Amino acid sequence: MLRRLPPLAALLALLAILAPATAAATTGAHEQDAIVVVSGDVAVEPGETVAGVFVVSGDARIAGTVDGDVFVLAGDVLVSGTIDGNLFTASGTARLLPSAEVGGDVNYADQRPDVALDARVHGDVAKEGWPEIGGLATLIGGFLFWLAISVSAAVLGVLLLLAAPRAADAVYARSRERIGPLIAIGIAILIVLPVAAVIAAVTVLGLPLAIGIVLALLPLGAVAYVTAAWALGRAILKPPRERALSFLLGLAILRAAALVPIVGLFVGLAALIVGLGLIGAAIGAAREPAETAPARSPGS
Repeated sequence: MLRRLPPLAALLALLAILAPATAAATTGAHEQDAIVVVSGDVAVEPGETVAGVFVVSGDARIAGTVDGDVFVLAGDVLVSGTIDGNLFTASGTARLLPSAEVGGDVNYADQRPDVALDARVHGDVAKEGWPEIGGLATLIGGFLFWLAISVSAAVLGVLLLLAAPRAADAVYARSRERIGPLIAIGIAILIVLPVAAVIAAVTVLGLPLAIGIVLALLPLGAVAYVTAAWALGRAILKPPRERALSFLLGLAILRAAALVPIVGLFVGLAALIVGLGLIGAAIGAAREPAETAPARSPGS
């Protein structure tokens, strides 16, 4: 029998799982985002249009249209369609069929491309080192930014678990409750704090408070994000498994969802709201008076 996940785990896991499918739907059949492949082949079929093709290890077959550049580090390229940007091969051979058209340059670092007589290359065919490809630089910069946030979140979450393991357990206990109140608390905190900062900034005496609230928003958001990751991972890897392993699993799910354009923003926002709700609920539970055990009679 399958064990039911708590409502929080079901919500975040569903968002993370549906993210790739939703992203594919938003791109539509007419034009897709750039294709980035670390290991494997890429095929742009006739009638298909993509923003760019970047392959680390694998072959590329371009029969449709590429609005940007085609960059293949280790692999061959067969072009029978259209490339509006540049074509670059580092280790491999590019073959342009008679129907191929390249709007920019065809550059190579190793083997000279095989260009059919009827193929159209509007730029130069030349041997070069690493060309300046704007799309590639953007992808690398975006990946490094994603990696920096992921590593920072992992370090922050592990440090919080080591510093306050019992507080983490209290947060997990709150995650097993109904998801509706948690979302309501998270949204309330997300709205109240910025509004309070604006109200406090109206007066001179309240200006330091407003500055303090604004400065606290970013670290609070980071803590809320890793809190949601912890609750998600703990719902999957339940006690007595290691806390850090559970947290890293939940964080991996959220960071994988963050790679998906547009949908990753919604998943991150959902994690922020749920994390704020969990923190607020845990603080509220800690303020409640503990139930006192009934006094025993002398003869009991």
